[in-house]
Amino acid sequence: MPQDPLEKIIGAPADILDKTVNFSTNIIENVSNRVRVTKAKEYWKTLGPVLTTGAADDDPSGIATYSQTGAAYGFQLLWLSAFTFPLMAIVQEMCARLGLVTGRGLAGNIRMFFPKWVLYLCTALLFVANTFNIGVDLGAMSKATQLLFPTFNYVELLIIFTIASLGLQIFTTYEKYAKYLKWLALILISYIFTTVSIPNLDWMAVLKGGFLPSFNLSKDQLLLISAILGTTISPYLFFWQTSQEVEGQILEGKTSLKLRQEETTDKEVKDMRVDVWSGMFLSNVVMFFIIAASGAVLYKNGITNITSAAQAAEALRPFAGDRAYLLFALGIIGTGMLAVPVLAGSAAYALAESFRWKQGLYLKLKDANAFYGVIIVSTLIGLGINFSGLDAFKALIYSAVANGLIAPVVLILIVLMSSNKKIMGDKVNNSLTTLLGWLITIVMSVAGMATIYSIFLG
Repeated sequence: MPQDPLEKIIGAPADILDKTVNFSTNIIENVSNRVRVTKAKEYWKTLGPVLTTGAADDDPSGIATYSQTGAAYGFQLLWLSAFTFPLMAIVQEMCARLGLVTGRGLAGNIRMFFPKWVLYLCTALLFVANTFNIGVDLGAMSKATQLLFPTFNYVELLIIFTIASLGLQIFTTYEKYAKYLKWLALILISYIFTTVSIPNLDWMAVLKGGFLPSFNLSKDQLLLISAILGTTISPYLFFWQTSQEVEGQILEGKTSLKLRQEETTDKEVKDMRVDVWSGMFLSNVVMFFIIAASGAVLYKNGITNITSAAQAAEALRPFAGDRAYLLFALGIIGTGMLAVPVLAGSAAYALAESFRWKQGLYLKLKDANAFYGVIIVSTLIGLGINFSGLDAFKALIYSAVANGLIAPVVLILIVLMSSNKKIMGDKVNNSLTTLLGWLITIVMSVAGMATIYSIFLG
């Protein structure tokens, strides 16, 4: 039998070579797969406070706003999701960096560097806005649950969600609670699946609306644009973000202010930025898909007036099917369970730092009575709003007004502090970040004035 030419060259039978090549290829593939898994795990580990913050931004009140946008104007305002993405990321990055460098929350820093009346005004408006939002979110979760289980009692559901939210915040350790919030953020993916499951969706029209700005600036559209800006670049996210960075430092063992104020490493800043841009990207992608789903189904079928997230889910069902309806409703429940603690917690951080109370979710109830007291009071007042006769739409309006007043003021303070080298050291804003920060402040000031004008004077 003639010798294989390949065997002559390498001195080994070709079949042995083939086996060796296959074995080597399998090893390379296994190693590559393990590297990809390892990188994915490292990436997931990097994600934290901002992933939660971004997910909380898509709460039931935000879902109602996005649904109304799609229902009223189809795909025309889809481009806002791309427009708000960098604005959100820049602001949240400044907040996160401020928390990392100073070791204090946002309210604590405002107390240190600005007049007390500014702090007290911002904190009072934040508490009011967050409490109205909590009321809306608790109601939306209960309505969404009734859509899935019609026999459940609305009042009982309200009480159950209130107790569950308070129980998780008060009686769960911060380490476990942070992990719960992080995994719960993934519920947002349900809105992507909702949109993808819609039959005969015109993706070319969706992409056109997403990347080609279009608007008519009517009174109603101006109010909706302002509402979207207010619900995406929202003050409660600023306070929550900064305090969560501090909570993360404490979890790492930096229990004293002095330890937290030690030099922030470049790696910490880099990891934080990955977290920021990932969290804000997820938030805006979800906004995009909610508007797209509402535009494709509700606007197309003449359902142009949506006042709650639960109403949007119910309106989708006859046209988009049970799957889209189920996913949308589940998303409302999940995001509500994520957002209510963030809303109550951000108000508690702000008030506690304003009056120098002990504060932090890492503390037990007996060690931070006032801090947890704010959480309890804010959540219970939110619960009470659902029995006051005030409908969800009016509660959203009041929340929008409060946010419209507070957001520009807090943004001015954030830009000033994060641009101050005496406060930030070498982690100070660069010139471009500062410029963009002021541009965002101007945009939010205009949005706030437009909101107030449209509601009271328009």
